[in-house]
Amino acid sequence: MIYAILALVLLVADQVVKYLVRTSIDLGQSVPFIPHLLDLTFVRNTGAAFSILQEHTWVLILISALVVVLVAVFVRRGFFRGWLGLTAAMLVMCGGVGNLIDRVQLGYVTDMFQTTFMDFAVFNLADCYITVGVVLLFVYILFFYPDAHHKEVAPDADRDLPSDRP
Repeated sequence: MIYAILALVLLVADQVVKYLVRTSIDLGQSVPFIPHLLDLTFVRNTGAAFSILQEHTWVLILISALVVVLVAVFVRRGFFRGWLGLTAAMLVMCGGVGNLIDRVQLGYVTDMFQTTFMDFAVFNLADCYITVGVVLLFVYILFFYPDAHHKEVAPDADRDLPSDRP
């Protein structure tokens, strides 16, 4: 239940920030946010990360919906366990839903965070959720996912097995 509440809070934060940017900043305009680090710049992104698949909103809607549903199915089936697995899944789903809402309602995703110390793509909170969630997902799968194929065997486990020796 705590993950659902946290997801709702993060989703609302994503949508509120996007709404405030759309209503307070002119398209393409930048406003200083964190000096020498980050500006708020209103960008309409019709593509995915780094603007790939621009103008293919229907494909991105389909992919986003599929990813959200697949992660939800994996959560339901118990693939993600413990705080790390559930947090990773929640972040990926929350970010996917946040950008999916924009694509369905507006036909584009509202991006606003622009780094000023380096040239990088403009992004939003949902993108941050997805990025952090995917990193946590890799850590979870690589180091914490219970794998039935890697059971530890005691050093003297073969003592009770029949041998070919006389």
